[in-house]
Amino acid sequence: MSKDLRIILSGGGTGGHIYPAIAIADEVKRRYPDAKIKFVGAQDKMEMEKVPQAGYEIEGLWISGLQRKLTLKNLMFPFKLLNSISKSRKIIKDFQPNVAIGTGGFASGPLLHVANKKDIPTLLQEQNSFPGITNKILAKRANVICAAYDEVKRFFPREKVKKTGNPVRQDLLDIDTKRIEAQKFFNLDSDKKTVLVLGGSLGARRVNQLIAQYADRLKKENIQLIWQCGKLYYEDYKTYTEGTVQVHQFLNKMDLAYAAADVIISRAGAGSVSELCIVGKPVIFIPSPNVAEDHQTKNAMAVTKNDAAITIGENELDEKFENAFFDLLNNESQQKELGENIKKMALPNATADIVDEIEKLIIRKA
Repeated sequence: MSKDLRIILSGGGTGGHIYPAIAIADEVKRRYPDAKIKFVGAQDKMEMEKVPQAGYEIEGLWISGLQRKLTLKNLMFPFKLLNSISKSRKIIKDFQPNVAIGTGGFASGPLLHVANKKDIPTLLQEQNSFPGITNKILAKRANVICAAYDEVKRFFPREKVKKTGNPVRQDLLDIDTKRIEAQKFFNLDSDKKTVLVLGGSLGARRVNQLIAQYADRLKKENIQLIWQCGKLYYEDYKTYTEGTVQVHQFLNKMDLAYAAADVIISRAGAGSVSELCIVGKPVIFIPSPNVAEDHQTKNAMAVTKNDAAITIGENELDEKFENAFFDLLNNESQQKELGENIKKMALPNATADIVDEIEKLIIRKA
């Protein structure tokens, strides 16, 4: 492989697109310390902050998605698209990448479109079981599509799809050895059951409302609760911290939070689902209904259909949650079965496998 390796990555809008791209870049750097890596994102989205924090250079495009109704933003879309294609041409001409990688989100559309026109090999990484519109469009010209779920073969050319899984943090691979450390870190009683609730970095309003309903009962029943309520809701729920309940804005030590848990309640973003498969604990998914194509429900159901998790929609919580949750908490054989089944779905070598595919593309082109 040439020492002058140049790789361009594009994806963003949400952490689910950004963090896999950063994980791929980190693995490339681990193998090829001299590689030049550039990111391209949407100029007003979170990647413009998160990518530099991870130590990489990024350029922003003036691009955003189409709204579902007629708005001024939609009228601007053609102009934004043409501007972004023009800027992508300049970026690619100046940077001369060996390969272009898209991890989803609108910014990857113009960049990979230009890369395809210039005959630069392209690789897509699709995190969800139901692909977004950008990856659906780009798939026709992409060389390889690295996927986390078999279900995406319905939407993409099957011969291009490689099932690699989603890149995840490497500190999750040995959480089974961290139980005692985790209990000390969170000041937990090893004789009591622990429930971990994850609502994402910003938080999940309906999940927080639900947990607030049961907080007093959990205290009475001596069940320990690590409740990550998110940045937007911390002021509303921090007063619930008392006795066996602890409320956190966010969790810096996710590996220890997972290690401490007996049962986990979580949203079903692609990254979370991939992590939870590796963690191998019993999970109740409450998918967010406020995402494109309802992909969180599809992600959760891809696990649940293998008897590897419980999925409850937000519109079913009042009717189903209480029985499902407390039955699971008191049924160790069900906990064991769900934990073992979800672990079978884990793809812990995803990042390395994706970079293997990138190497093959570069060698083939050379």
